[in-house]
Amino acid sequence: MTDSSARLALHWFRNDLRLADNPALLAAAEAERLITLFIDETDPGLRARGGAARWWLHHSLARLDESLAARGGRLVIARGEARRLVPAIAGALGADLVTWSRRYGGAERDLDGAIKAGLRDAGIRAESFNSHLLHEPWQIRSKAGGPMRVFSPFWRAACAMGPPAMPLPVPARLPPPGPCPALPGETDLGTLALLPTTPDWAGGLRAAWMPGEAGAAARLDAFLDGGLAGYAGNRDRPDLAATSRLSPHLAFGEISPRQVWHAVEFAARAGRSPASGRDVEKFLAELGWREFSYHLLYHYPDLATANYQRKFDVFPWQEDGAALAAWKRGRTGYPIVDAGMRELWQTGTMHNRVRMIVASFLIKHLMIDWRAGEAWFWDTLCDADPASNAASWQWVAGSGADAAPYFRIFNPITQGAKFDPDGAYIRRFVPELAGLPPAFIHRPWEAPHPILAGASISLGSTYPAPIVSHERARARALAAFEAISGGTEMPA
Repeated sequence: MTDSSARLALHWFRNDLRLADNPALLAAAEAERLITLFIDETDPGLRARGGAARWWLHHSLARLDESLAARGGRLVIARGEARRLVPAIAGALGADLVTWSRRYGGAERDLDGAIKAGLRDAGIRAESFNSHLLHEPWQIRSKAGGPMRVFSPFWRAACAMGPPAMPLPVPARLPPPGPCPALPGETDLGTLALLPTTPDWAGGLRAAWMPGEAGAAARLDAFLDGGLAGYAGNRDRPDLAATSRLSPHLAFGEISPRQVWHAVEFAARAGRSPASGRDVEKFLAELGWREFSYHLLYHYPDLATANYQRKFDVFPWQEDGAALAAWKRGRTGYPIVDAGMRELWQTGTMHNRVRMIVASFLIKHLMIDWRAGEAWFWDTLCDADPASNAASWQWVAGSGADAAPYFRIFNPITQGAKFDPDGAYIRRFVPELAGLPPAFIHRPWEAPHPILAGASISLGSTYPAPIVSHERARARALAAFEAISGGTEMPA
């Protein structure tokens, strides 16, 4: 925690769009005056947000602005290069202190380091804090002193560090902003043009989500009351409301992993939820996968663009624009795949088990480069996270750290039957198949003509025939993997 001698502090909001458990904001709130800032950054090297994330950001910033205003605070919104704007705004305000929450991508770290050095050269204190993770990515290391490459020992080492610190409170008071001049790059939320207009494709997102810190708290409460009990057994079922749906709130920092961790443990101990120890353990391990993904991103900054296992650099990926388009639109002819892709487009999210199924289909059935799928998810997911998105795609591809082996090829028919046994998930997102009985909902091409006719289905017309044969696609993928199997397992 910084000292309280600053006359004016500037807190720069980034991936911490909340007031509670925000150590950087709490430090800035010790000053006599406080201005808060958000920048829509245009610095070279930073990855632009996708459409769904921009929609979420608009609403999250609006809720944050309301929360600050209710406490007498002020949020300045600016657009431009943060490398130039942060020192310029701090200088225009006469700030003594600038605080922010850390980011872990390579370009972001380089940028933040340059800004911090520039501020200090100008005589302005700059302090950064961890508000995004349970542990810093550099705190957990292998016995040899390097980064961890396998999840299980990583998570054991993380748990051996003890439970995370208790969440910090909302600042008791927000110092008044005082008079504020026109600032470099200053604009307003509407001018950022974060919302889709022509067309407005966000109707499903509005129906599914409530962005903001209050929405995150409500989502956590709902999970503790109705999803945590039975989580270990139900979390792979897309037809059940059995997951937390906290990932976009975590991605934008509307809630911290420490808040989630302690709320889950307290709910189980206090009897609020009849969750078993296995339910709690399984859920906390999902936070662990998020931590592991950031550990990988920190140590391998090109995680979203380069194969972690370099032998995949010579993999014979296929260029097939028609197949990629069919996958994106949910028109592959495999119902569980199509349901997942349509859920993504309509709601900005997808059930985690189905994410694995659709990713495996793209990579192994269609043999399309995992980076094409990662890019589509980046654009269409509300929870598009720079670490989790890249690490998860590489995990499915077999090219990542602690990855599923490439020869593990999900069968979309049996996966659908196992995890959506009655077809309720498919019927929700692929309504043209709603009339099929469970025996054929996962394989409509095997349904007798009278059953198809009775369900008003004409394969190839009202619903596509499979764009690829599972058996032939599996054989092709295994042959391609065999061709590169003599390569180096780990990155150079």
